[in-house]
Amino acid sequence: MASFQYEWGKKATDEHVKELGGVKMKLGYQTNTWGGVVGHPAGVTSIKDLYYLANGSTEEALKDIAASGYKGFEIFDGNLMQYVDRKKDFQALMNEYSLDFVAVYTGGNFIFPDILEEEMLKIEKVAAFASELGANHLVVGGGAVRSNGILENDYIHLANALNKVVEIAQKYDLIPSYHPHLGTIVESPAQLDKLMPLTTINLCPDTAHLEAGGGDPIEIIKKYSSRIKYVHFKDYDNGQFLPLGKGHQNFEEMTRLLQESNYDGWITIELDSYSDPKQGAEISRNYLKNIGL
Repeated sequence: MASFQYEWGKKATDEHVKELGGVKMKLGYQTNTWGGVVGHPAGVTSIKDLYYLANGSTEEALKDIAASGYKGFEIFDGNLMQYVDRKKDFQALMNEYSLDFVAVYTGGNFIFPDILEEEMLKIEKVAAFASELGANHLVVGGGAVRSNGILENDYIHLANALNKVVEIAQKYDLIPSYHPHLGTIVESPAQLDKLMPLTTINLCPDTAHLEAGGGDPIEIIKKYSSRIKYVHFKDYDNGQFLPLGKGHQNFEEMTRLLQESNYDGWITIELDSYSDPKQGAEISRNYLKNIGL
């Protein structure tokens, strides 16, 4: 199995670093909590516009993320591409709030050969713009579930598509990671184990999605530590995604395992929706302070 080595967090400044037992970790937040997860309406008929989208204000999100004590952010591809003709506006926001652009999140169906070229052209456009703005990571979700159920070949199609994503990321000096997600063909630990030997892409564990899919995020982090270059923390309890500390996940143990593997990258906190997005970000940040992050 080929592996790819990158300088994690290469564009982050020193003041964005928290020392943790000699290992450096940096804390970011996803902007999708502001407005919740929707999708670009044109994507219904046009694959090139099939973006993830948070139906809120990116400006408000970045302001609140900075005020809550985070040093970086992740953004959906659809919200990023709203700035494709306003690059200076996006840069001005990053400068105003002293935030690093950590990652862009994108994805596709990935299992249908007839539309794969269109999906990759979309992802490349996103990757090129994200890189131009200084992003570190390209995170992808996907792997469609067919109406009549999953075919074994779907994992091969997904893996081959993800390898193309790796090539795109390398072209634009981004670190590529796959994000297992509910509603795709990679929900459960068995499905993840089926995919990972078939592709060279890194793994971005989303701790809540892993548990919701029937897995133990601690065991998955142990198993795939050598392929983890980026992490999503999200708490979980009784079928709900929650701010950190409001569920039952053991983030102290996860952090310890990451330390042991010399992980020195970003940990991005994600919460798909919350009644008061800033409050949700503050709850998670206070929890992380209490465990030494």
